Amino acid sequence: MVGSSTVKKENDWVLITTVVLLAAFGLVMVYSSSYVIGYDKFGDPHYFFKRQLQMIVISTVLFVVFLQIPYRFYQKIVFPIVLASIFLLILVVYSPLGVGTNGATRWLALGPIQIQPSEFVKLWMIIYLAHVYSRKQMYINQFVKGVMPPLLIISGIFLLIMRQPDLGTAGLIIAVAVLIVFCSGAKFIHLFLLGSFSSFIVWTYANSQSYRMDRLTGFMDPFANETGTGYQLIQSYIAIAHGGITGAGFGQSVQKLFYLPEAHTDFILAIVAEELGLLGVLFVITCLGIIFFRGMLIGVRCKNPFGSLLAFGISFQIALQVCLNIGAMSGVLPITGIPLPFMSYGGSSLMISAVSVAILANIYRSNSKINNANIELDKAV
Repeated sequence: MVGSSTVKKENDWVLITTVVLLAAFGLVMVYSSSYVIGYDKFGDPHYFFKRQLQMIVISTVLFVVFLQIPYRFYQKIVFPIVLASIFLLILVVYSPLGVGTNGATRWLALGPIQIQPSEFVKLWMIIYLAHVYSRKQMYINQFVKGVMPPLLIISGIFLLIMRQPDLGTAGLIIAVAVLIVFCSGAKFIHLFLLGSFSSFIVWTYANSQSYRMDRLTGFMDPFANETGTGYQLIQSYIAIAHGGITGAGFGQSVQKLFYLPEAHTDFILAIVAEELGLLGVLFVITCLGIIFFRGMLIGVRCKNPFGSLLAFGISFQIALQVCLNIGAMSGVLPITGIPLPFMSYGGSSLMISAVSVAILANIYRSNSKINNANIELDKAV
């Protein structure tokens, strides 16, 4: 019988503690970056804080529930997951339930609740790809039989998300798909062709409308259009410069006073930089880095191909979201509207991030139970 000390080791407390710290810090920064706009728009400075707190409570419940679900269960429902992904994305684009803002239709209105299906689809596609490629190991070197079939589904998902349009999420799904194919053991030439073809599709789509290309290239010289495509990035620069190393002080941001758009969502790290300086930013990056490396370690240690690919896919998705968000905030990459995990305001993103980490923690727990059982068996022998 495994003792209580062994049971405690079955959870990845480093991963769980890091997520709790980051979510709590994110909640505080959502309040700091949004109380002015909350009062202006809704007459309640705590409006966004209370909604984010509600989402954290819901996400905590989801985390606890999904932590108990064996990760192999998702293989049994993988095809309903694919059908649900396609159905929800079709509803967003082609039904009256789709809700639009700033020229994009990305939400579904379900009574008083609005959800962003593409956030759910990001995780669901990882589960699908991990399932399919874990069963194609015998012929993963064959492009037509091993690599290509799942990517046809991904292509359909990609096109539906592009119809919203949401180039950032669509590109993220493609990038994660290519990385999962890489971890599956596909040939380099196949990966090169996939990457080249995907880049060509994205470039063609962006080049089809001048405003799309302007948004993708605007980060290269934001001062060329200070009141247009470069405005948000310039305000982010000002926030970063104002913060310096130690920051202007908690609550002392100037840019959140209607200068920096989306200060509490996609650009929340700019407010962290302004109020808490480089030290605050390093804290966030360190926490996110720990989550990524713990996820990769879980994937490496997992002996089950599905569990391993699932852990890699979730870890890559978190890492890419972080890179895209920080890259946009700092002017290294185009602004794509990708939220910062556990930090940005938004219910759908927070819930899916919590569920994703819960799945990672369950894979870790499953591996620990197997290892503990082997140890007990060795002792018995």
